[in-house]
Amino acid sequence: MSDNDRIEDVWGPRTPHDAGSEWPSRVDSYLQSDAVEESDVDQWVSSVCLLCSNGCGIDIAVSDGEMVGVRGRETDRVSKGRLGPKGLYGWQGEKTDRLTEPLVRNDAGELEAVDWDTAMNTIVEHSQQLLDERGPLSHGFYTSGQLTAEEYYTLAVIGKAGLGTPHMDGNTRLCTATAASAFMESFGTDGQPASYSDIEHTDALFCFGHNVAETQTVLWARMLDRLHGDDPPALVCVDPRRTEVAEEATVHLPIRPGTNQALMNGLTQQLIEHGWINEDYVHQHTIGFDDLRAVVDEYPPDRVAEICELDAQDIRDAAELFGTAERPLSTVLQGFYQSHQATAASCGVNNLHLLRGAIGRPGAGILQMNGQPTAQNNRETGADGKLTGFRNWDNPEHVAELAELWDVERDMIPHWSSPTHAMQIFRYAEEGSIGFLWIAGTNPAVSLPELSRVRRILSGDQCFVVVNDGYRTETTELADVVLPAALWGEKTGCATNVDRTVHLAEQAVEPPGQARSDLDIWLDYADRMGFETQSGRPLPWWSTPEEAFDEWKKASEGRLCDYSGMSYDMLRDSDGVQWPCTEDDPEGTERLYTDAEFGTHPDYCETYGHDLATGATVTETEFRARNPDGRAILKAIHYTDPPGAPDSEYPFRLTTGRTVYQFHTRTKTGRAQQLHDAAPDPWAELSATDAERLDITEGDQIRVSTPRGSIEVPARVTSSRDGTVFVPFHYGGGDGTANELTLTAWDPVSKQPQFKVCGARVERVGPGREDEETQPDRSRGDPPFVGPPPETEDEEQSDTEQEAQPEAEDGEQPEAEQKAQPETENGGD
Repeated sequence: MSDNDRIEDVWGPRTPHDAGSEWPSRVDSYLQSDAVEESDVDQWVSSVCLLCSNGCGIDIAVSDGEMVGVRGRETDRVSKGRLGPKGLYGWQGEKTDRLTEPLVRNDAGELEAVDWDTAMNTIVEHSQQLLDERGPLSHGFYTSGQLTAEEYYTLAVIGKAGLGTPHMDGNTRLCTATAASAFMESFGTDGQPASYSDIEHTDALFCFGHNVAETQTVLWARMLDRLHGDDPPALVCVDPRRTEVAEEATVHLPIRPGTNQALMNGLTQQLIEHGWINEDYVHQHTIGFDDLRAVVDEYPPDRVAEICELDAQDIRDAAELFGTAERPLSTVLQGFYQSHQATAASCGVNNLHLLRGAIGRPGAGILQMNGQPTAQNNRETGADGKLTGFRNWDNPEHVAELAELWDVERDMIPHWSSPTHAMQIFRYAEEGSIGFLWIAGTNPAVSLPELSRVRRILSGDQCFVVVNDGYRTETTELADVVLPAALWGEKTGCATNVDRTVHLAEQAVEPPGQARSDLDIWLDYADRMGFETQSGRPLPWWSTPEEAFDEWKKASEGRLCDYSGMSYDMLRDSDGVQWPCTEDDPEGTERLYTDAEFGTHPDYCETYGHDLATGATVTETEFRARNPDGRAILKAIHYTDPPGAPDSEYPFRLTTGRTVYQFHTRTKTGRAQQLHDAAPDPWAELSATDAERLDITEGDQIRVSTPRGSIEVPARVTSSRDGTVFVPFHYGGGDGTANELTLTAWDPVSKQPQFKVCGARVERVGPGREDEETQPDRSRGDPPFVGPPPETEDEEQSDTEQEAQPEAEDGEQPEAEQKAQPETENGGD
């Protein structure tokens, strides 16, 4: 095994160091084959890895016009030269099975190749007809967390100022919406307070529902180098599974899924009871303490232990570690975001830091993590439906600012109600009120919950579906028009990571065939639609990534996510720049809220807030009456039982998540041989106790069932908590698609789906499969074959949506006629 083998040695060699010292560099690199030497490389092109949310600086090796390798950038502020398995190998997936020409569904129901004019004219014809007949609310957009800032901003302008639709969101709703909501509820606006460099200074790390060892491998390597130093920080891990993080932890809290809010109330109760709070900071810089205390007083350790099925002493120990640390640093991810009471529990993490005054100082802060490399850009620019630049939909002055910037009538920008979240967009598409849905850079036919319903929505004739993608996927096979998209390394644009670090990713090679960037696709659409400003200029009026970035800078100026001090030339000369970056702070800003001045001024804030239990909005009048005026807001609610909880028929708690070797639905990583071979097929994990009780041994085929469906996968017997079954969500097109099982329910504030709490049944089917002929051919590293989607006409719609979400629209759903589905020889996944 070489030092660069990230399959066997995922996190690479340790470089331990002490608190306060700089993280040492370690450069990882990989060239495609033994036949390629470094001397064969014509140029190294500066970029950023887009296969997790860490945002590691990376250089692309180019030879004869092709990508042939990568290396980490030694001076990069995020990675110091390191790359994880997906960063080192995943780019190879771009060289296989690419879409190279547009496809349009013909009268026989088959997707056939056409030229760009035919494809775009088909799109524009349907779009214009719906606009004329039903107006802008007939249009919806569902994008990604993997496009560029320039592409998101361009689409936001087209959607808000060109069409005037509020129906815009991204798959960021599935992974990062709660991070944004928690920040807005506590601090008045989105934006990560902490910096990755705080890991070098912290004396206590807390990972709340964050399996960092698999989701952000380079970030975990950074933590490991502190944990293995001479003065390591304490580590507390909140996770029902016995992960690598749990193995390193000082205290592991293997929490019962769905009970995070009870735990956060309990930890807060302990801080207050023992006086582990900074009373001066709380008095001067927060509001809501008395209400907070009234709630958490009811959650002593013994009660929390009973709810969460934890040891009460472990709860006390974790609270003491947080309460007595000088520089606590918390990270939060899907274990909280995709669970019950997601926003409330994530605000609970913010509360801990505010009570200690542990924010805005080296080593003390919060990282409400993202799940994707450019999720932050989606949120900032407004492609997720929010008002561009962290502005407030309910503030007429904020709407007027954008109307002036975009030179359109103020009422053209939809602001009469909150933007439409992804789950509601698909509901409207199901009903047919959204008759035109444009999907880009994502594969909802694998990643959304309750997939039988999603297939029915996308395949029905009630909605015209357009998809931009680099591959044929489960989703493209249901679309009416498929457009071949340029991917990473084939276009130029910016990416902003979790700790607000902005990198410029330069184009290294030409896209294959006729593929185009999403920026060029949307500019072409806007031009054909004839969108114009009041002055008669084309809308948008830019044509290149750099021009788009310069326009985005103007939109961000004066807001927390201020890019106005950046330029392409500046980013080319940097190793990553953190926003806000302005004329006064030309080198960027390492930490937010160093002066304890928060974004809660009524004329500045991004939201007036919500009731964390019901999602009901706080009015401007109510918000002003509380007089936050730059102070953070402490919020807590009581714990309630989650929907879809286990019962006698479905006694297990199903939770889903990621594996270190794959990303999302494997469209790219499943085509990289090293990654595919490391994790080719899905599985299900259960505890040794549960396995023995059910007579299941390692490798046995088991059936995992919920009221929505079932899958059959091999069993992995682990040391995770009893009564919980875990399934990775990456795998589509077969018997192991996790989201066949998940329910349609979401958090009332962030609207993020609850992938991690529902009842399930586990049964042994038989011994492990020994007939290799029944398995996909691994010798060439091909991804599993994706055939036509399952027939949907006989599937009955589950009623779990109505049960789980009382605020969802009621009424019977129309029967959607089905688009004919083609056989595909080499579909993507």
